[in-house]
Amino acid sequence: MKDSVDIAIIGAGPAGTTASLFLCREKIPHLILDKSVFPRDKICGDAISGKASDILHKIDSAIHREFKLNTDKFLPCNGILFSAPNGKTLEVPFSNDLSQLKYAAGYVSKRFDFDHFLFRKLDRDFASVIEGAEIKYVAHVQEGIELHYFHEGKNKILTCKLLIAAEGDRSLAARSLGGYKMNPENYSAAVRAYYRNVKGMHSQNFIELHFIREILPGYFWIFPLPNGDANVGVGIPSHIVSQKKINLKDAMQKIINEHPVFRERFHNAELVGEIKGWGLPLGSKRRKISGDNFLLAGDAASLIDPFTGEGIGNAMLSGMKAAEQAKRCMEEKNFGKDFLKQYDEEVFRNCGDELKLSHRLQKLSRHAWLINLFFNKANRSKTLREYLPVVLYNPDNRKILVNVRSYLKLIFGH
Repeated sequence: MKDSVDIAIIGAGPAGTTASLFLCREKIPHLILDKSVFPRDKICGDAISGKASDILHKIDSAIHREFKLNTDKFLPCNGILFSAPNGKTLEVPFSNDLSQLKYAAGYVSKRFDFDHFLFRKLDRDFASVIEGAEIKYVAHVQEGIELHYFHEGKNKILTCKLLIAAEGDRSLAARSLGGYKMNPENYSAAVRAYYRNVKGMHSQNFIELHFIREILPGYFWIFPLPNGDANVGVGIPSHIVSQKKINLKDAMQKIINEHPVFRERFHNAELVGEIKGWGLPLGSKRRKISGDNFLLAGDAASLIDPFTGEGIGNAMLSGMKAAEQAKRCMEEKNFGKDFLKQYDEEVFRNCGDELKLSHRLQKLSRHAWLINLFFNKANRSKTLREYLPVVLYNPDNRKILVNVRSYLKLIFGH
């Protein structure tokens, strides 16, 4: 026996729950399935960007007040601290005037807490939820999309007119419906661990990205968390990992134990839990993210920023746009691929240029001498330091960083 719904969402991470929350606002019934039972952990850097912060405000303006009341789970983040291969550091606030921001520019929160927070926001009057549902098969059928899933010891079948696939980087729907294949050139490998008592954390909770020569074009990160913990990790493009035969766990431990700066900062630090690894499907190549009766969102659509590795912002953006497209589909009773192309256009209108430029910045970060030159100049130039928040957080202005010539022009023009 088959169950049938108009709209099904698979994956209840930031992309899937955001799609559901916007559908709930429009009072559009739908079903959302996730293989886990909440609350559950998700391996991630745990940084929630300004883009995600803005979408949270659109979902419910009270959310930021709730975050303020839950400081044990949500830590406001006000900028980034970078360090170059030569050891020079550079602080870049998210705004030149943080006092003018209506709410925090960003946050750091364990995905265990953040995802569960969004999940509990779902309006069960419109969102039917099935937890512990493992998707086994996805295919086109006459009615739309057919899903086979395993739940509570039984194999079950569901059909839907529209599928929003948001089940992460190993998305079965992306492979079965979208023809996705893993390409190391557009993928990054990462490991992360939680530490306690890391010394020298920034007073304004800046996240830290450290460009260390041995792991370029990757980086080592330290992100502050509530309760004095830190998310610590290393991310490196997958093809570089393969070429150089890098063991990411060993690379991270070597930095922590042997680097002259970090050896001191981690001297009394305590590893909490295990070092865990995962893959990041990067938005360094524009892919088709829709087709007959389906939309891909979040990591399933490969929308992670190639330069920073941040994925939550674009996951939530795509979830919001998927809900808008689903509403149009229901109104027009049209679920065909030509009609759904609007979704691709909307998503890439909002993040396509940004992803393209981030890919170029990722390529530039292979050159230690360029990073060193930039940091040296920025530390001597107040004008350049004040210009950086405008350049780094506005995709239009980031065009000045797309190649070596314009990069050098920026450095010597200030």
